[in-house]
Amino acid sequence: MNNKRKIEIFSAGCPVCQEAITMVQDNACASCEVSILDMNDPSVSSRAKSLGIKSVPAVVIDGKLADCCEGRGPDVEVLKAAGLGVPIS
Repeated sequence: MNNKRKIEIFSAGCPVCQEAITMVQDNACASCEVSILDMNDPSVSSRAKSLGIKSVPAVVIDGKLADCCEGRGPDVEVLKAAGLGVPIS
């Protein structure tokens, strides 16, 4: 059983991306493993495309693009509903 929720933030390093990174990190819990992925890396960009990411910042939780990140920026309440900050029991 995995004891961590995998949270991936796809970022281009812009100020809006930094705000999203801070928001996710501020709301993460001990069960959240947060990774920041640089869209300037071709392998990250390729993975983002395969996940359906069309804009950044984008947040993927446990391999699924968060609904709030489909075509628009992240929304903390939607991310929380997807598991951000909720301990795994």
